[in-house]
Amino acid sequence: MKLVVLEDEMAVARLDAHAPTPAWAAEGSVSSVTRTAEELSVVCAAAGVPTEVQAERGWRCLRVAGRLDFSLTGVLASIAGPLAVGQVSLFALSTYDTDYVLVREQDLTVAIECLRAAGHEVAGARCGRSGVSHLPMECPE
Repeated sequence: MKLVVLEDEMAVARLDAHAPTPAWAAEGSVSSVTRTAEELSVVCAAAGVPTEVQAERGWRCLRVAGRLDFSLTGVLASIAGPLAVGQVSLFALSTYDTDYVLVREQDLTVAIECLRAAGHEVAGARCGRSGVSHLPMECPE
């Protein structure tokens, strides 16, 4: 499976459940807004999130390339498994077309190496044009 590392630093923000959706929630190449009875959760480019908003910043986003059929199984498991081996936590998002996985910026290199060791192709930001990481790190065993 091919994954693409996106450029933006991402943030996961928490607002009151009844708060209106803020304009900054649409910032970046990927954004997601989820409302529950307990909270309004926003995932978007960190640069757009006001400093006074409760948010976890410093996430990087990997997009599963292409459009995924709804009948496919195990897509996230094939990503989460290698990341768990490397002790890399993740935050997953799904859209109609594909899946996205956020990992902490400081874990990005280990995440890329673990995913490659599991047979995934990883390209995009910080991976070079050929998809080869500039930082030679291996997935911990």
